[in-house]
Amino acid sequence: MNKIVLDTNILISALLSPNGNPAKILALVAVSDEIQLFYSAEILSEYRRALSYPRLSIAEEKKLRVVLLIEAFGTLIEPPTSTMPLPDESDRIFYDTAHESGAILVTGNTKHYPVEDFIKTPSDFLDMLISDDLTL
Repeated sequence: MNKIVLDTNILISALLSPNGNPAKILALVAVSDEIQLFYSAEILSEYRRALSYPRLSIAEEKKLRVVLLIEAFGTLIEPPTSTMPLPDESDRIFYDTAHESGAILVTGNTKHYPVEDFIKTPSDFLDMLISDDLTL
């Protein structure tokens, strides 16, 4: 079982580029029994806020669909707050949720996090799945 936490930039990229790696990962959440998504109430709130940026022009139906997908296929947890130094404090909830759940944090902004084995880019995560012989 591959446990994951998706940084907000992954959801935005998935909706803006439906053929990209973030979209593939999001699709796997709904169709693969080998992927378990974790999120917190704070993460869900951040997803809703970011997906509503007017400059993104994401259709309301798409926003609703992705939030419903997360709620339907994800596991809600409330992690304790860590003291790990991070460049951007708003990223702490993603780090803490991944750390607490034993999940991989998938992000397009690895520079916002410490160098840790559980933090991966979308392409690194997909490569890991392929090397684990998970059928995509």
